[in-house]
Amino acid sequence: MVAEQISEDMMAGRCEAHLCPLEGNVLLHRDVIEPFRQLRAAAAEAGLDLQIASGFRSYDRQLAIWNAKAGGRRPLLDSDGQPLDASQLSDEDKVLAILRWSALPGCSRHHWGTDMDVWDRAAVSETYPLQLLPGEYAPGGPFYRLSRWLEEHADAFGFYRPYARDGGGVAPEPWHLSYRPLASQFEHQLDGAFVRKLLDNEGLELRGAVLASLDEISARFILPPPRETYE
Repeated sequence: MVAEQISEDMMAGRCEAHLCPLEGNVLLHRDVIEPFRQLRAAAAEAGLDLQIASGFRSYDRQLAIWNAKAGGRRPLLDSDGQPLDASQLSDEDKVLAILRWSALPGCSRHHWGTDMDVWDRAAVSETYPLQLLPGEYAPGGPFYRLSRWLEEHADAFGFYRPYARDGGGVAPEPWHLSYRPLASQFEHQLDGAFVRKLLDNEGLELRGAVLASLDEISARFILPPPRETYE
């Protein structure tokens, strides 16, 4: 797939023509299916049961998540994953708090089908309440062994973790994998004009605050993270 074939609808999660089901309700870009299966097979040899908690996510789904947080129907979290008192925050601060853990609708890497959130089913019981929090992937957490294995082996299969470290924007997400050969092509399409077009949607809550800080938001949360933050 070449960059010229990537439409704005594909970028923004409004198109599923390039996707294929992996299993259950998980959708990925058609060209990511086989590399992921190879990665999972290698993980299985190491005693890991690599599973996807979230693959493709549509624009409408991301908008629902954003608006629920902006409207107080979902909690806002600080950098440690602890609830914030939204009543004490300005609209601009609310936007930055949301962006720490959730992408602006239309700008999520999950829209592309190249990115996924992963966990190790072999490390926990069937009733384990998966949270996707950094502590689960840190020393002493159930998925620490998976995190270390990915650090050593993911690159050999074309995968990397774009939010492995804290670059001052999106909070570290050790569970977030990206298939670099395709994701890099989508990244090249990201620019200010694309983002501003997305904000024509008046259904986006806190839209005014987003527009007021768009340059900062683009630099910290939307444009590809610095290479040194990669794992």
